[in-house]
Amino acid sequence: MPEFAIEVRDVVKHYRTPGRGEVHALDGVSIAVEPGRVLGIVGESGCGKSTLARVLTRLERPDSGRIEVLGQPVTTARGAALRELRRTIQLVFQDPYASLDPRQRVGDALTEVLSVHRIHETAASLLDLVGLPASTAGRYPHQLSGGQRQRVGIARALAVRPKVLVLDEPVSALDVSVRAEIINLLSSLRDELALTFVFISHDLGMVRHLADDIAVMYLGKIVEYGPWQPVSDAPRHPYTRALQAAVPIADPQHDRVRQIHTVAGEVPDAANPPAGCRFHPRCPLVEDICRRDEPPLLPATGGYQLACHVVQRDLATSGATPANSGSAATTNTGNAAPSGGVR
Repeated sequence: MPEFAIEVRDVVKHYRTPGRGEVHALDGVSIAVEPGRVLGIVGESGCGKSTLARVLTRLERPDSGRIEVLGQPVTTARGAALRELRRTIQLVFQDPYASLDPRQRVGDALTEVLSVHRIHETAASLLDLVGLPASTAGRYPHQLSGGQRQRVGIARALAVRPKVLVLDEPVSALDVSVRAEIINLLSSLRDELALTFVFISHDLGMVRHLADDIAVMYLGKIVEYGPWQPVSDAPRHPYTRALQAAVPIADPQHDRVRQIHTVAGEVPDAANPPAGCRFHPRCPLVEDICRRDEPPLLPATGGYQLACHVVQRDLATSGATPANSGSAATTNTGNAAPSGGVR
């Protein structure tokens, strides 16, 4: 077994668009996920999350960089190697209705996958795996609820018995009442099938329910990376603090007294990213060095990484590190979401 289920090194993906120039979707992204763990990737729309999902699953090819899934090279896979890769890693799409053929019954959609990959399993067994009755096979997508359609999408991805699932905003199109059910289903499937997940979302509060580690992306780069608890409960990067502030808290008294870290302005154009730190036009901590030099993603203790000139300097001065400063920032080295489901 390879050390990492997913290993991404310095991946770059630019899109050339007429009249706009090159859109910098990914600019030197590196991640590594151990087998059986969940990496949550969070950030605003346009930060490159979905592009990363597509290059991981070879729906897109990166311009440069290296990607391996369970030791298999992704970018150079051809023929039988590419077919084997398709069975190793699968993508669950954001919109369960758009990802299903409206003219095809659910059972036919699942049977088609099984037939192409010559897998001796039934559509009924796949539906049972995701908590749907066998009668669902005779229905069309429009006859199902959003949560049922997403369960079908998960069943289709699992039909080829993958080891890795990339989940691109799998609950954002669902009603709030259904999201916890899907998260609990994914948690159970992870334990039952020994799966590795890359869970993508714009919602830091949702990611923390499933992830062991969290990578925060901004305009094609990772700005904070570490175990779920310090990143979600005691973030250090000003952008991650703003994402945390956007997560509603059920306790009104706590919500009134908590410190809110807001950012002004809109995300810059990815075809013309700012010099230096890409977050500096919106950052409340901005200094001259931020406008001039791009901050590296520097490692700290506990597997924590941070890309911020100001915070890294302040931590170095105080002798603290992002992973051990603050009472809430204790790392979680085990599974973030045990089989009990949503935290």
